[in-house]
Order: sequence, then structure tokens, then C-alpha cells
Amino acid sequence: MNAPILNDLATDVLESADGLEVVTTYVEFPAEMEGPSHTHPGEEFAYILEGSVYLWEKGKGETCYVAGDSCKVTMGAVHKVRTVDESVKLVAFRVHTIGQPQRTLVDLEQ
Repeated sequence: MNAPILNDLATDVLESADGLEVVTTYVEFPAEMEGPSHTHPGEEFAYILEGSVYLWEKGKGETCYVAGDSCKVTMGAVHKVRTVDESVKLVAFRVHTIGQPQRTLVDLEQ
């Protein structure tokens, strides 16, 4: 596996909040990879199924999460992930505004 695998499992409207939806995604990242910096138009929660992953969030630094851990990315926060010597499998849950792109790439060089 050279590239990440992202498979949206379910998308559904939140009935208790106008204009919001939940997207549930199964993700696999290979060992020794770094994803691009990006944002989401809402909050993102992840549960690590296997392996370990480093999550960097602008203003908060980097934290390592391992199987059994969960984490949250703040709405609109610039963040990225990387793996080291092992791959990772996780399930991500994103709550965001309907009709917005799921992710927007961010160039940190600017």
C-alpha cells in the first residue's frame, strides 16, 4: 500500500442540527507517509483501530495516538498526519456543514 485508503462508510444529515451532516470514513495510512496540511468545515473525531499515527495541529503541536486511542481535531484547524515505522487503520467521524468540501488543502509556505 503506497497511498492512503479513504472509504466513506456513511453520510447522513443530523436531524437535531440544521445544515449539518456526519461523514464516517474508514482510513488506512501506510508506514512512513506524511499527509498534506488541510482543514475540515467542522469537527473531526478519530478512533485508532490498529497501529500508530502522529497528528499535528497548528498551535497545538504533534501527538502520537495508538490503537485504542481517540482524538479530536478542532473545527477549521490546520492539521496533518504522519506515520513512522508502521501503518495505521482508523475510523474518522466528521460533523460539518452540508455542501462544503470534506477537506481543503492548506499551503503552510504562504
